[in-house]
Amino acid sequence: MTNPSGISPTEYNVLVLKHEVETTTKGGIVLADTTLDRKQAMATKGTLVNVSPLAFTYENWPEGTRKPQIGDTVVITKAAGVDVEGEDGKTYRLLKDKDICAVVEDITAKLKALDDDIAAANKEAANV
Repeated sequence: MTNPSGISPTEYNVLVLKHEVETTTKGGIVLADTTLDRKQAMATKGTLVNVSPLAFTYENWPEGTRKPQIGDTVVITKAAGVDVEGEDGKTYRLLKDKDICAVVEDITAKLKALDDDIAAANKEAANV
């Protein structure tokens, strides 16, 4: 994933592109600009766009886990960091690596792989 923002975090900082909030309710009601601004400020999911060389370099990283990587969908703490505008005109959140609470797994890819495994096993069983 390229970094169109032109922003390179330093120290233990990371750069996240916050996911856009829905502009309408499930019932189709268009939300007011002030409500949208408030919801966007409180957004907690985004895409990890850039990471400083020192981020996620803790001495005791838990064995068997992977560090967050560029391109991951992450959950961030609500009040963490500062919003900055990138060269591409988008608003990013610059925050400390410790303010990444979780990595959201791509379950779609895992389900497809599982379906492929089941189909292969069924095909093999039919040939026996």
